[in-house]
Formats: sequence, C-alpha cells, structure tokens
Amino acid sequence: MNHVNEYVNGQIHTQGIENLWSLLKRGLNGTYVAIEPFHLNRYVDEQVFRFNHRKGKNDADRFKLAVYQIAGKRLTYAELTGKDGRTAQVF
Repeated sequence: MNHVNEYVNGQIHTQGIENLWSLLKRGLNGTYVAIEPFHLNRYVDEQVFRFNHRKGKNDADRFKLAVYQIAGKRLTYAELTGKDGRTAQVF
C-alpha cells in the first residue's frame, strides 16, 4: 500500500501491521531486560501469537493453547543458546 495515495483500499489497510509493530516495540522495550539478536525471531513469534489470539480469548485460554502447541516438543539448552552449532527449529 502506498501511503502517498491511500491508507485503506476496501478491506486492506495498514492499521493491523502498525498495531502489531507498536505492540512488538512496547513488548521489547518494556517487558524484556536484554534482547539478544539471536533470539529476536522468538520474541517476534511470541508477539505474533499474542496478536493473532487477542480477540475472544482470555489469558487462560491463550496459555492453554500455547501449552498444547508445545507439548511433546523438546528444546535443549545447548540448542537454545546456539552452543550446539545449530539453529533451533521452533514451529
């Protein structure tokens, strides 16, 4: 979308992505003490999950959904910190 010409075109608008970026920046600056670039994709994934599940669910529902999605998946400390030489595969 070209902001010089328009901000809205039918159902397509820029408010959603601007809202997501605002929440991401607020989360990174206000919630986390130190951000490692190596883990930035995980911070973004968390905020996208929260953003996509913000309507119609309370915190308990979002927590249950998150736990259900990670159940049975293993992420070792060495993989998380990059000490095993690989990048962690998080889906």
